[in-house]
Amino acid sequence: MKVIMVPVADRPECRIALESAFRLANELSANIVGYHLRPHREEHHADQGAHLSIVLEEGGLPPSSEAEVRLNSRHAQHLFRAMAQQHGIPIARKPRIAGHALAFWNEMVGTPEKLFSIIGPTADCIVVSRPRVRGSGPARAFMLAALLRSGRPLLVLPQKPRAHTGRRILIAWNQGLNAATATAAALPLLARAERVHIVCCGKESMPGPKMAHARNYLLHWGIESQIHHRQGRDAVGEILGTYKAANCDLLIMGAYSRGHLRERILGGVTHELLLKKDVPVFTLHS
Repeated sequence: MKVIMVPVADRPECRIALESAFRLANELSANIVGYHLRPHREEHHADQGAHLSIVLEEGGLPPSSEAEVRLNSRHAQHLFRAMAQQHGIPIARKPRIAGHALAFWNEMVGTPEKLFSIIGPTADCIVVSRPRVRGSGPARAFMLAALLRSGRPLLVLPQKPRAHTGRRILIAWNQGLNAATATAAALPLLARAERVHIVCCGKESMPGPKMAHARNYLLHWGIESQIHHRQGRDAVGEILGTYKAANCDLLIMGAYSRGHLRERILGGVTHELLLKKDVPVFTLHS
């Protein structure tokens, strides 16, 4: 994991995400790339009801005057640079080989959907803050756009500071492709974890890898893990129960195996754990 991307705005929840991202960058000797998104001046005059998008479903950037846009940009850049200095990570202009983490600052005009469709696929991990329960607006738009448009792993952090993330990890296993690809993408985090647990809710009767296969895969990387079988009557409750019992501080799972729209309408494990629960989640939608 070499490139960690963080959308940056001068907001309290963004400070928390940046703090964790810079800490992770130092631990992995990864580069951190901050992106501030500025709304297009014509964006607020267009007929936004003419097309469907994640941003319009979940809330886009709020209307701002040009003076506010410039001020927000300066504040965001100041926050990013101050955080880099605090963590001892130098600001660089162009990527280069270095034996330590580097920080890069960028700005882009457009929507969260556009940002993560263009820039997201070139990151190894994207770090965002979880939107408030029943909340809408920028936090929700950024999280869903990053998850559904980038094709890259997403680390979703609660809006409360945490001393550590990723020392004790729980993998939610459902024999699906998304869970397997999320686990593979998280190998740099799993390799540095003190303990790793795998939980499966219900019988392993579907086509696809069992928990034993996942455990053996991790052993190839020198990562030991403990498996937990649960009944499957309440997947969310059983996952969280295992998470708390094992004193974990990060959950790894695949995202929207049944589809985003269907889960929004009918409910689902991804929707519950990403939007309604307060645990750090590393996830990937492929």
